[in-house]
Amino acid sequence: MLRHGEVHNPDKVLYGRLPGFKLSELGTQMAKAAAEALAERDVTHVVASPLERAQQTAEPIAAQFGLPVGVDERLIESANWFEGKRVSPGDGSFRDPRNWWVLRDPLTPSWGEAYRAIAERMFAAVHAARVAAEGHEAVCISHQLPIWTLRRYVERKRLWHDPRKRQCGLCSLTSFHFDGAKVVGIGYSEPAAHLVALSPNARNAKGA
Repeated sequence: MLRHGEVHNPDKVLYGRLPGFKLSELGTQMAKAAAEALAERDVTHVVASPLERAQQTAEPIAAQFGLPVGVDERLIESANWFEGKRVSPGDGSFRDPRNWWVLRDPLTPSWGEAYRAIAERMFAAVHAARVAAEGHEAVCISHQLPIWTLRRYVERKRLWHDPRKRQCGLCSLTSFHFDGAKVVGIGYSEPAAHLVALSPNARNAKGA
């Protein structure tokens, strides 16, 4: 599972599933760095979320293996009520009484797609990719919250969490190792970390 690279987002909105949000120039470099990190792997299947930023991140990976980029709707970003709005810690959004009803339940959560629904669709997507690449490796390009929710689901941890503590940086790889249909290990790496350090938006990437 590869998270996409940095997105061009000058207005700093939570872009979620909105169309038109593409990789920044730095994000394109991140995607190339991820491709280089995978160059020696036995990749036979590349599939991505339908959103532009995920498809763009997949392109250099697919190109170096001579593969098409598949689309799996289950890899898409989670739905969010705040989509298109500016929402950041400290900007007052969470103290605004107009938003309190939306924020009433942080465990489901009430402001977007249920964590359980995210986990189940992502788990189905990773198994579909495993079958498609039987005996080899697959790369699935998705988004921060879906990848992190999938990881917590596989690790049998509660799905609600502190977003500030997610281990899922831009163009990071969260690897699920299988023995047959069973997950036997999880790995994590950041092949574009040297580029993420150059991004002023890396810590607060929205839409993710």
